[in-house]
Amino acid sequence: MSRIYVLHENDDWVEPLRTALDARRLPFDEWFLDTGTVDFGTPPPDGVFYNRMSASSHTRDHRFGPEYTAAVLAWLERHGRRVLNGSRALQLEVSKVVQYAALDAHGVRTPRTVAVVGREEIVAAAASLPPPFITKHNRAGKGLGVRLFHDVEALAQYVRGPGFEPSVDGVTLLQEYIESPDAVITRVEFVGGRFLYAVEVDTSRGFELCPADACRIDDAFCPAGGAGASRFRIVGGFEHPFVESFGRVLAANDIHIAGVEFIVDRDGTAYAYDINTNTNYNSGAELAAGVSGMGAIADCLGRELQALQRAAS
Repeated sequence: MSRIYVLHENDDWVEPLRTALDARRLPFDEWFLDTGTVDFGTPPPDGVFYNRMSASSHTRDHRFGPEYTAAVLAWLERHGRRVLNGSRALQLEVSKVVQYAALDAHGVRTPRTVAVVGREEIVAAAASLPPPFITKHNRAGKGLGVRLFHDVEALAQYVRGPGFEPSVDGVTLLQEYIESPDAVITRVEFVGGRFLYAVEVDTSRGFELCPADACRIDDAFCPAGGAGASRFRIVGGFEHPFVESFGRVLAANDIHIAGVEFIVDRDGTAYAYDINTNTNYNSGAELAAGVSGMGAIADCLGRELQALQRAAS
């Protein structure tokens, strides 16, 4: 019998999805993609495969999880298996440069960004951006590597010093700093390619923002659950032109489940800056709003499995 397969590298983040799948009595297995093998001479099992590999896997000592997942996805897709968030989604997950190119292709405004490899090259490239500006890792997650600088001299001191934190892929992004007058960013969630809800996030206490309950409140500004829940508020009746634009971007890149983040500056101009294909949800915010992101994902996977079973019968 065909099943649902959840591909991931973080047990804690999958726990709410396990609960939702169990509640619906849906048959599923998990593939923990840290290390392993892919035998291309053997076909994969029948089923629906949901990829939840994260760009921040290296921070959990799963350095080559994305590369291993890319091999697994190539194997699944070669054999025509139904994959949600497949190879193209993984490409966007692990590269903000690829994300910005995809957003730009559909007319979505992003902050001015320069991709740089090399420490001295970072310093030199900063001269082309008006201050203030930020650095950012190309492959990150939770806002890792984001630092704000008000002049090139401060940046140079950081980059040339022992505290410099390189991106795991070697690509550092220099980006214009977009300041929200309310210190708020908005994340627009999609499940099955459809708008689910938008959540506003208070950024006043730091850049590293992860809505998952598994993130520790004392772990580098990652606020989730408990005291951190108040920083996340689901917006009722949310409307914005970006909803339709984001939907087109996701559809064009074969992304089925994702959260897309944007910020609005003092002039009211909106900038998109992150596509997260391994989206998590804050249970406190969802409880207050009476919605469930993982429940919506479980329902989506259930529909996909039913469609697969009908086609096979």
